[in-house]
Amino acid sequence: MASASVQHEDERVRVTRWDFEPGQRTGRHLHEHDYVVVPVTDGRTDVVTPDGTVTPSRLRAGESYFRPAGTEHEVVNAGTLPLAFVEIELKLMR
Repeated sequence: MASASVQHEDERVRVTRWDFEPGQRTGRHLHEHDYVVVPVTDGRTDVVTPDGTVTPSRLRAGESYFRPAGTEHEVVNAGTLPLAFVEIELKLMR
């Protein structure tokens, strides 16, 4: 299982760093908030949806992306090297 460490949390945001060895996965989860992912390392992931669909993705260090609340999936390090990214969940918008 991938390692998740919460770096900051308050009423507005939660910042979590995810670290994966090759083949490790997050476990299936549902995102209750909009979120931004900031890759720390380059890498490859497979994103697995509840119906079993696998979407490969290439991450580039520093190239962030946004996803809306309601996303349900499992993320797998599909590469041959360790992978890390920071996930920023936007819990409360003003």
